Amino acid sequence: MDVVSDAISAVRLGRPSSDRVRVAGSWCTRLAPYEGAGFHVVLAGRCWLLPDGGEPVALGAGDAVLLPHGTGHVMADAPRDAAQARRAAPFERWAGRGTPDPENTDGTGTLMLCGKYRLDRTRAHPLLAELPTVAHFPYDPEGHPELRAAVDLLSGELDARRPGAGVALPSLLDLLLVYMVRAWVAGADAGTWPGALNDPVTAAALRALHADPAAAWSADRLAAAAGVSRPTLTRRFGARVGRSPMAYLTWWRMSLAAGRLRDTQDTLATIARHVGYGSPYAFSHAFTREFGTTPGRYRAGDPRGAAGRA
Repeated sequence: MDVVSDAISAVRLGRPSSDRVRVAGSWCTRLAPYEGAGFHVVLAGRCWLLPDGGEPVALGAGDAVLLPHGTGHVMADAPRDAAQARRAAPFERWAGRGTPDPENTDGTGTLMLCGKYRLDRTRAHPLLAELPTVAHFPYDPEGHPELRAAVDLLSGELDARRPGAGVALPSLLDLLLVYMVRAWVAGADAGTWPGALNDPVTAAALRALHADPAAAWSADRLAAAAGVSRPTLTRRFGARVGRSPMAYLTWWRMSLAAGRLRDTQDTLATIARHVGYGSPYAFSHAFTREFGTTPGRYRAGDPRGAAGRA
């Protein structure tokens, strides 16, 4: 595993939902704030996204946009003022009627794929927390080929409705999320995590820790895995991640343990071994120090254990 894969896997819940919508003329619909991430892919035509408290974003054919923090927003044929936005039809009611203009076939309308990913923010990796309110990926035939391919495959799958679409579509939507996060990391010119993942030394150390978090890591062993000296790793990792390699490892181990406590009935001994601790006592001590509550109370829903320190 790697940081992006683990960051997404730690928070993803269930299957993504999506609606294919064709519209024309004057239209405006609102999507309320959501405990997850919203996305839109413009398959044909043009439209506008108006995020709550943010600037309008023009979208064209082939564009993808991710709202990773579930920000409420309006989708419309043109920018709207606040009063018009408040009168927008709720998307759930609007999309529930099917495509608002299914007879429009003259190419003047807009065809969109709109959907949501369910996320558990109590275990969010700081990489995802750093994503902007709106991450816009304009169509670019020369850039991010994986993202372009995912958009093209989604369009084809929606058009054809071939056998196996029930498996293919959710899988392509999951790929779309990975490729959007990857494209943001590759293209961001600021931020902690793009800098960390684009630095070869820090990225190598992170890959090693995420590949085997239960290993008996030490600063020296991790430096060897990254191909640098211990002082070099400590300096570069700390400057880009904001904590030492061993402190990050402890945080990530506890995040993985929190997931197992919530999602499984594994014993403390089993979870301790899974995250690299030799005994339930040592694991419980580390978990309590990180989350402010014991593993047993966290599993029972202690509100103090809603999230570890990011």
